[in-house]
Amino acid sequence: MITLRRRLSSDLRQRLADLHHPSHSFSIRTFSQEKDGFNSGTTKLGPPPIQVSLTESAGRGVFATRRIGAGELIHTANPLVTHPTQSGLDRPQVCCYCLRRLGMRDGVPVTSAPNGGFWYFCSDACKERAKVFVEVERRADWSFYDEHCSMRQLKYPFMVKRLACMVISGGASVDCLDILQPAYLHPQTILEMEKEFELLKATFLKAQIDDELIAFLTKRWYTGALARLHINSFRIELIGGSYESLLASAAAIVEGEAAVGNAVYMLPSFYNHDCGTSR
Repeated sequence: MITLRRRLSSDLRQRLADLHHPSHSFSIRTFSQEKDGFNSGTTKLGPPPIQVSLTESAGRGVFATRRIGAGELIHTANPLVTHPTQSGLDRPQVCCYCLRRLGMRDGVPVTSAPNGGFWYFCSDACKERAKVFVEVERRADWSFYDEHCSMRQLKYPFMVKRLACMVISGGASVDCLDILQPAYLHPQTILEMEKEFELLKATFLKAQIDDELIAFLTKRWYTGALARLHINSFRIELIGGSYESLLASAAAIVEGEAAVGNAVYMLPSFYNHDCGTSR
C-alpha cells in the first residue's frame, strides 16, 4: 500500500508539473457509479468528474467536468503525512497513523520506545504501515523539541518531524511536498523557525542518525516544508455517534478544541478553500 501510494504520488507530481503552463490541465481517473435503469445493479465507468486547472486569480483549483449528483463519491485520497495533536498523544483516542478513532483499548496494537514513548494504532495494518516513521521516531528523545513546540502551541513542526523521519527511513521522498503551493513567510517568522530546526537536527544527531541520512535536513528544506503545511494541511475532527456526542463535538468545534490531528493530501490541497491557518 505504501509503495502504491508513492507511485501514485510520483505520477501525480509528473502530471501536475505541466500545470505551470497556463494551457494545460489534467483529469483524475475516478470511478462513478451509474445505473442502467432505476433498479439495475450494473455499474459503469463514468467520465472523470473533476480536473485540476489554473484559475485567473487564485492559482490552481479543482473543477467539476460534469454534473455531480447528490451523495456521489467524488474523490478519495490517502494523506502524504499525518500527526495527532499533542493532547491526542497525551490521551490517545485516535490511531497514530490514520487518525481514525481507536476502539476498545484492549487489543489495540501499541509500539513503545525505550524512552517511554507510545504509538497507538487502530489495526495491525496501520501499525505495519507506520514503520515508515516509528522506527526512526522511537530512536530519539523528542522531549526538548516537543516541549518547545507545545509551549508555543505549534502544530506543523510536529508534521515536519514526522515527514523527516519518513524521509530518513525511505518511506517518503525529500521533495514530496514540493508540488504544493507554499505560504509566504515573513522574515521574522523564518528566524523563529530556526530554533525549531536546530532542535530537530540536534535530536537526530543525538540519536546517532547517520549524517548521510539527514543530509537533506537543511534550513531551506525545513522552512519550505512548513510553508507548504501552513496552507495545505487539513484539521481532522471526529464526529460523535450518539446525540450527546454530536452536541459535544459541535461545542468543541465552536471552541476550536475538536481537532484530533492534522493531515496533508495532494489533490485535496488544490481545492479552493479558506487558507486562514495558525502555526
